Amino acid sequence: MKYAVVRIGGKQYRVEEGQEILVDKLADPKKVGAEVLLTVDGGKVNVGKPTLKTEVKLKVASELEKGEKIEIYKFKAKSRYKRHTGFRAQYSRLTVEKIG
Repeated sequence: MKYAVVRIGGKQYRVEEGQEILVDKLADPKKVGAEVLLTVDGGKVNVGKPTLKTEVKLKVASELEKGEKIEIYKFKAKSRYKRHTGFRAQYSRLTVEKIG
């Protein structure tokens, strides 16, 4: 089993070859960079201090995807105060082509 732990946009993801992951919307989709923190190939584990020189090749599958809508309600009793807003996070979908 071969996988890696990478940091993209301040968050860490465990990725395998051929896997698709959702990450926070990329500022520049043409420049996809990931810092490799750890790789595992069978029983061999490489841990970076803080990163490794190994490269994980990523491809942008979709530049923009919207997440689920989150409904936000505010209410105060006996004062006729009600507010309703919503939020949808924006993501980019990446495909992991190769590790190493």
